[in-house]
Amino acid sequence: MKTIATLASTLFYIGKIPFMPGTMGSLFAVIIWYFIPNDLFIQVPLIAVTFAIGMWSSRFMINETEENDPSCVVIDELVGMWIALLYAPHRPLLIITAFVLFRIFDIFKPSIINDSQKLQGAWGIMVDDVLAGVFAWCMVMGISTIC
Repeated sequence: MKTIATLASTLFYIGKIPFMPGTMGSLFAVIIWYFIPNDLFIQVPLIAVTFAIGMWSSRFMINETEENDPSCVVIDELVGMWIALLYAPHRPLLIITAFVLFRIFDIFKPSIINDSQKLQGAWGIMVDDVLAGVFAWCMVMGISTIC
């Protein structure tokens, strides 16, 4: 169980990369997302299942590392990035925009994104990235309608 939780939470050890693990996890999410069909009936369940796996594996890593938000856990970036890209057209400039916006919201944590980090356990790890993804998604959808 330990190995499965570690593989899931770190996205196959991407989270163990010593340089910008969150950004690397987000980049991994974009690469995987690019191959997922642009279909809400596929993307939404996939995000929901990945969120559930993230909750489980993050809880495990909190207990394992005895940290509230272990930096090696990057499955939250995967979920947040996939939310930012939800049903977005597969256009390179739009994908780059979603990536940059998600990273900005995830790093600077404006508004309720920062407040959500006060949630206990895995909720605190996962929800801030979900919200960063929602903020980025709103902007990406707005941009996609005018571009």
